[in-house]
Amino acid sequence: MQPGTPTLFGRASLLAAVEARLGAGGGVALHGPEGIGKTALLDAVAAAASARGELVVRLRPAPAERRLPYAGIADLVAQLPPASLAALPPAHRTALAVLRQGTAPRAGAPALARRLVLPGLLAYCARAQCVLLVIDDVQWLDAESAELIGFAMRRRPGPRVRVVAAQRFPDPVGRHRAARLCPAPVADLLVPPLAADELTALLEARGLPCRTASRLHEASGGNPFLALALGGAVTAGPAWRPAPLPEPARALLRRRLDALPAPVIGTLLVAALATEPTVSVLIRAGHEDADRDLRAAATAGVIEVHGGTIRFVPPALAAVLAEDAGAARRAGVHDALANAALDETDNVRHRALRSGRPDADVAVDLVAAAERALARGDGRTAAELYLLAADRCPRSLAAERFDWLAAAAGTALTAGVPALAGRAAEAVLAAADSPARHRVAARLVLIDLAGQALADMGETFAAALHEAGDDVTLIGPVRLRLTWAAMLAGDPGTAADWAVGAAAAARQAGDPATGAMALSALAQIQRIRGEARWTRTLEQALALPAPQAPGWLHMGPRYLAARFAMVDDRLDEARAELLTLLALAEHDRTGEALVEVLRSLAEVATRAGRCRDALRYAHRAVAAAQRAGLSPGPTWYTAAVAELAGGSLAAAAGYARRGMRASEQEGDSLYLRRNLHALGLAELRAGETRAGVAALRRLREPAGGAADPMIVRWRGDLAGGLAALGEHDEAARILAEARAAAARLGESPGVTGYLDRATAVVLSESGQADAAVELSAAAAAHFAELRQPIEQAHALLVQGGAERRRRRYAAARVAIGAALALFLAADARPWTEQTERALAGTEGSSAPPADLGLTSTEARIAGLVRDGASNREIANQLYLSVKTVEATLTRVYRKLGVRSRTQLSSRLPAAELAPTRVFPDSVTVVDA
Repeated sequence: MQPGTPTLFGRASLLAAVEARLGAGGGVALHGPEGIGKTALLDAVAAAASARGELVVRLRPAPAERRLPYAGIADLVAQLPPASLAALPPAHRTALAVLRQGTAPRAGAPALARRLVLPGLLAYCARAQCVLLVIDDVQWLDAESAELIGFAMRRRPGPRVRVVAAQRFPDPVGRHRAARLCPAPVADLLVPPLAADELTALLEARGLPCRTASRLHEASGGNPFLALALGGAVTAGPAWRPAPLPEPARALLRRRLDALPAPVIGTLLVAALATEPTVSVLIRAGHEDADRDLRAAATAGVIEVHGGTIRFVPPALAAVLAEDAGAARRAGVHDALANAALDETDNVRHRALRSGRPDADVAVDLVAAAERALARGDGRTAAELYLLAADRCPRSLAAERFDWLAAAAGTALTAGVPALAGRAAEAVLAAADSPARHRVAARLVLIDLAGQALADMGETFAAALHEAGDDVTLIGPVRLRLTWAAMLAGDPGTAADWAVGAAAAARQAGDPATGAMALSALAQIQRIRGEARWTRTLEQALALPAPQAPGWLHMGPRYLAARFAMVDDRLDEARAELLTLLALAEHDRTGEALVEVLRSLAEVATRAGRCRDALRYAHRAVAAAQRAGLSPGPTWYTAAVAELAGGSLAAAAGYARRGMRASEQEGDSLYLRRNLHALGLAELRAGETRAGVAALRRLREPAGGAADPMIVRWRGDLAGGLAALGEHDEAARILAEARAAAARLGESPGVTGYLDRATAVVLSESGQADAAVELSAAAAAHFAELRQPIEQAHALLVQGGAERRRRRYAAARVAIGAALALFLAADARPWTEQTERALAGTEGSSAPPADLGLTSTEARIAGLVRDGASNREIANQLYLSVKTVEATLTRVYRKLGVRSRTQLSSRLPAAELAPTRVFPDSVTVVDA
């Protein structure tokens, strides 16, 4: 894309297709619904053409101009160079003057002159420069102008005259009008909705919070205009609360509906009000031509039909349809649907929706229907019916109303209907006379709906504790959530206190599920803090009955035990348990447990060298989190980890940066640190050593960071980066801290290999290649025993780099070649590319004078000395201290046997100062 071209999100392939067609001559016809981004695409094409020096002529007809003859031609001609008008024959100039007045010439010769005006003008302009005609909103172009442009294009104006035209559908003029305005050959392209990630990037660029941006994809159907309109209406309220539909968005949706025939609108209204809209339901409700009407609606792009089930695109279309229908018409449709219902529950629901007046009999029937739905596992329907019963509840059943609201909130939460759960919870809290137990339960629902953003729930926590009083059945669940909030805030001490209190209250209340989750959290905190007693705490948690609801699976001891098995390199055990939990998590309606299990499977697959599986699980987790409206920080972290291993470094850095933004917005210190680690790795491996070290150094800041070096493995990565910058003493201190922490905890199977490899990196960068070879070879053997091929190959890569430093090129090729074979077998694409470059650097170097045994930092400093830089200039350029430069230069003198800068310069030809760099840092990024 040329400089100055507008930024597009998710349109790279489509823009490339447009440019390819235009580059070869001809035209492009773009089609898509209003707001899909056709104008933005045209802007990008026009900007790129202008940057290339082409003559760009833009037509942007408005609806009012459709009935103004030759309005488009007048606009087009006004943008052409005056010289082109002066070059026209007299008859053509006369015809043009008449056209610009908006009247057509008489039949005969004047009519022919009228038709030949535009081809002549374009041919004249094309002799000087390429011409690009850009026509937006073809549906509003007047018929007379369209006829003349089409005639000019049918005369084959040559490859230097191209057209790109955009047309909205549905369009009563006809789908192919845009194509008729283009010279042959014509590429007819559909502008599709943006994918979830693409739309999120667009909305983030406009300043919307990450979590809000993620959940707007479904609401907008991927339509950028609609998403931006909805995003502008998002308040500072909770994430679960649906944004009000702004008037511009409502008007857009109405225009899409207005283009449809009245019978189709009638059929769609029934679908909008049906519980589960299907073709058979519509037919039973009296719409015998439902198939025909739905085909018309699908062609217009307002619905999708999959397996007979109807889905509105975007979903807000159903709300606009229902709202515009009016109460009387809605009542008639609900009456028809009640009569057509085969299920008693559906019949009760539609009878209740016929009228909004309180009715005790209807309310009682709704509760009975809700209980039947709950018994068959349909929590979504049950929650809706409980809430509907509370809405239809008369004063005589006021006490029951709070029970029904509480049931609606709890059921909706576990059924994954956050908007309904929040509505019911707020209804409980809005009533001054609601019982304390219901108020606490409602506040817990709102806390659970906050996801990772628990830092914003301080008032809700305080009110819940106050209202819980001395009731241990209420205190335990509140303290449990306070534990999670403190963990996310990076305060393990406070989190441990709350966890102990929650476990104690749960014991008193006879609540083993809360107790198991509290002890699981305590075990995680103890391990993060480097306390060996975490094993005993986890055993106590495993001895309690696990939480029964699938939505709480990821907070229980079984899941935590699987995570710790992964951290401790017991990968087969971790994978087996996680696959068992995945079968349970598939029933999780909230989506959170499913997301967490998928994340863990992705990280296990990464460590086990199954990069394709890792990417598949990670991207499933990202999609599931977006569908459920969950906090994206954790899943973007996992996607970054998978991309580091088997995808691309650029994608990994992108996910990590977005994960950092999301975590910062939600006050999630835990995943801010993990995303920082992933970003640091991506930067280091991409050759941005200083940026990578800067990111990893932030992990040393006090933030409740993990004392266990195996949880978030940043220490070895930071040490390697520091060594590459010549900061060898600091690198050694970091590794010493990691070994001390591992010794306190009792070394896990992988910690020896991990720290030995990191130490080998530092030794190699410090000029101690012999020791580095020995340690990295031992690490490779260790990882081979653990069946971790990527870790093994990484150690072999470090070994090959150290062998090359001591000028043993054959041994270097053997080690690097073995690493390459392992990376290829694991589908580790970024590692494979890096290793191929390293292997190429060893070819033909059996005894080259170029390699003088210098480390990368020493070679860089020596090169700058040769170029005449002073020690201070070198320090400033490499961001080192002057002392570090002086010490490094002393080592260089000693290695090369020289005593002065002059002797050094004569000793070092330029070609000898580019030693092959093998990135020294670990790919493994795991957390507990």
